[in-house]
Amino acid sequence: MDNQQIIAPSHASSGTRPGTPSRARSGGVLHVNVRHTSHFTVVGNHLAQHQDLSLVAIGLATHIQSLPAGAKVGIKFLVERFPESEARIAEALRELEENGYLRRDRERLASGRVITRTTSYNQPCTEAVSPAAPTPAPAPARVPARVPVPAPARVPVAPPAPAPTPAPAPTPAPALPRPQAPTPDLHQRASAILLGLRREAPVLVLSDKDIRSLAPAVATWLERDAVPETIARALTTDLPVPLKYPAKLLAHRLSTLLPASVPPAPFSPPPVPLQNCDDCDRAFRAPEPGRCGECVAESSVTT
Repeated sequence: MDNQQIIAPSHASSGTRPGTPSRARSGGVLHVNVRHTSHFTVVGNHLAQHQDLSLVAIGLATHIQSLPAGAKVGIKFLVERFPESEARIAEALRELEENGYLRRDRERLASGRVITRTTSYNQPCTEAVSPAAPTPAPAPARVPARVPVPAPARVPVAPPAPAPTPAPAPTPAPALPRPQAPTPDLHQRASAILLGLRREAPVLVLSDKDIRSLAPAVATWLERDAVPETIARALTTDLPVPLKYPAKLLAHRLSTLLPASVPPAPFSPPPVPLQNCDDCDRAFRAPEPGRCGECVAESSVTT
C-alpha cells in the first residue's frame, strides 16, 4: 500500500486566486482546489473515473488505499465501518479483484491457522503477484553410517467413532377408552357434550367423523359418574394457542385424564319391615305380621 505523499498544487488559471472555483464554460461542476500538506492520498484517475467499476467499488478502493499497512480490511470490519450491506461490500471487493486493484490470498500459518493476506494496488495489476516463496531449508547433513537412525515416531491411531445412537421410537398415542355397557342413550349424551364444546371454546369445532370417533370415550367418562360440566371443563381449560388439531387434543385429554372407575357399592340386605302387634298394637320389626316378643313371652308364662 502506498505511503501518503505531498503533491504540487495544480496551475491556477490566470486571474484566479487560490481557493476560488474556476469558471466553467457550461453548467457543470466547479472545482475549488486547496493544496494538501498532510493527511492525503494520491488516487489515479484510472480508478476515480473507471468505466467498469461501481461507485461503491471505487470508494472502497480509495478507502483501502488511504489505510496504513496492516489495517483490517475484512468484510466484517468494512460492514461495521460503512452502512452498505455485507453482500454489497463483498461484491465491490470482487470487482476490485477482477480489475487488478486488490488481491486476497489464503495462507496457513505454522500454528495451523488459516489467514487472508490482502494486497492493494494503486495501479491495476495485470499479472498475479505470487507471495514471496519461503527460503528453502538447508539440506540436512549426511548422517554417518555408524550413527543409528532413530525409529520413526509412532503415530497414534484415533479410536473408531462410536456407532450413532438410534433415535428413540415415538411414543404411540394412547387408545381411546370405550364404555363397558354402551347404550344408545349414553352415546347420544356423549355426542351432545362434544357438540356443546364450541360454546365454551370456539376453536373446538368438530366434524361428524370426529364426534363419532370421540363419543365412545366421552361415554366412558359418563359411565364413570363424571357429570357433563366436569367433562367440558377438562376438555376446554388451558387450550394451546394456536390450536391446529382440535380432535387430536381432545382424544389425548379423554385418554390421559380419564377418571378412575367407581367401585360398586357393597351389598346390604333390605331392613326388616315394621309390624303392629296383634295383641298390644305396638310396633315391632318382623318379616311377617303377628305378635311382638313381649306378648309372646307373657302368653307363655300364663300358660
